[in-house]
Order: sequence, then C-alpha cells, then structure tokens
Amino acid sequence: MTTSLHEDMTLRERVEAMWQNLSPTEQRIAEALLRCPPEKLVFSTAADLAQLSSTSDASVIRMSRRLGYSGLPGLKREAGAALTRESDPRSRLERRIAELGPDLNAALTGVITDARERLDETELSQDMAQLGAAVALISKASEVVSYGVGGSELAARHLSLKLNRLGHRSRHVGTTGFRLADDLLSLQASDVVVLYVPGRMLRDAEVLIERARAVGASCIAVSERDLAERLSSTVDVALIAPQSAGGSTAEALTALIVTDVLLLGVAALDEPRALYTSDLLSTLRQRLMGDASH
Repeated sequence: MTTSLHEDMTLRERVEAMWQNLSPTEQRIAEALLRCPPEKLVFSTAADLAQLSSTSDASVIRMSRRLGYSGLPGLKREAGAALTRESDPRSRLERRIAELGPDLNAALTGVITDARERLDETELSQDMAQLGAAVALISKASEVVSYGVGGSELAARHLSLKLNRLGHRSRHVGTTGFRLADDLLSLQASDVVVLYVPGRMLRDAEVLIERARAVGASCIAVSERDLAERLSSTVDVALIAPQSAGGSTAEALTALIVTDVLLLGVAALDEPRALYTSDLLSTLRQRLMGDASH
C-alpha cells in the first residue's frame, strides 16, 4: 500500500502516516528522528543519527527520502525552518556555538559536513533544462542586471564581475527602498534580471520583477527550493540553491556554485567572445602595471 505524503506535512505527520508500512529498521530510525530535539537534529550527520538508531548511514539517508524529503539535508532544513520561526537570531547563534564551538575540530567537522550536504543537494536539485534556459537568456541579453542584498550580494556581484570579464554587459543592483527606483528606470526589454533571493521574498524584489515584466525583460531567480518553486510561475527560470539547515555555512555558498555553472555555460556558448575579452583584460592589466612603474 502506498501512502500519500504532502510537502507541508511535518516530520511527525509523515512518520505517523507511514508507520504501518515501515520496516523495523525504518521504525527505529523514525523514532530516533522524533526523539532528537530540532536544535540538535539540524547539526546531526547521518552517522550521528545512525548511531542513535543503531542502524547505518545509508539506512538513515534512505529513510529521509522515504519520508518524502530530498534527502537528510531536506529533513534537517525543515527542522531548521521551525527553529527559525520559533526563535530569534541570538538564540540561533547560541545554539550553533553550543553545538560547534569552542572545540575547533568539532567546528571544522560541522561546517565541512554542512557544506558537503548543501553541495550534494545542489547537484541533485538542478534541472538541466532550467539551467540551459538561464544560460541562453543571459547570453542573448543586452545587459544582465544582477540583484542581491545582504548575504545575497556576494553572489550577485560575482555574476556581474565575471560576466563583464566574458564580454557580456552586466551591472549589480544592491540598493533598497526609494533608491532602487533609480536603478529600475533604465531597464529594457532586451535585458535579463537575475535575482538572488535566499529564503523570503522582499518587497524590493517583487517590485523588480513587476518592473521587468512591465518592460518585457526576462527574469531568472536563484533561491532555496520552496521559494524557487513559488517563483516559477512569475519568472522565466527558477534555479535552486539550497540553504543551510543550521546556519553553519554562508548563505551565498550554493548560490555561488549555481552562478559558476551559469558562467561556464555562457563562456562555452560564445567562446571567441570570452577569449577575446580575457586577452583584452590581460593587456589592460599589463598596461596598468607598466604605467605604475613610471
């Protein structure tokens, strides 16, 4: 018998819905997951949960998927989202310090594990057709406008810098409020807007999408899974950049990975332009160094 699971179901609801169809091993893992406090679960590895349930790493990962998550990172992210809703930033920071510090070995292991899980999920989450569509839009744009503020600014600036070095006009927009209006005035139908919106939709980003639609410009969104899926009906392309469950790694980590994939795609699509601009950049740098010596 197949049990129907819904994305908005909590971990407990998923376990209860599937309990009768779970094997003894799966039931032990489910019980361990429910016993584990959310503040500890978000920092737990597959090995930690395997030890807690007297099973194996592989069994824990398979069980996470059986419960309808993309994997263990997806399950942990749900726990992390619940903690975010229920606590303030200070409390979340205190939990991270308690779990990962001051033992630097534990901190290193925790951060590397979090990064590895996010990168694995980033690879599994990508839709090649969507990536290809994004590369095609960027390659044909008169100008690429990359939008990102706060933690998202790094990836947005990275995209603009590298696109210019590949011979494609690009500018970063990181203004907010009334000042953003000035940056929207020059937006044209032949432009492409790339928005980096990590976990929640800001009013500024909504207005930017509205303006792009009004002038006929295309939009690409880079965001975590839930928001990317919600935005898929309002933008041309929505790409997934999974977020950290416990906040141990930088917000921009996976967005930068997705961005580098796009940049390689753009370079490969018009290799002569990319190579010409690279040579020109090297020439200008050499000229500047020569001038500086006089």
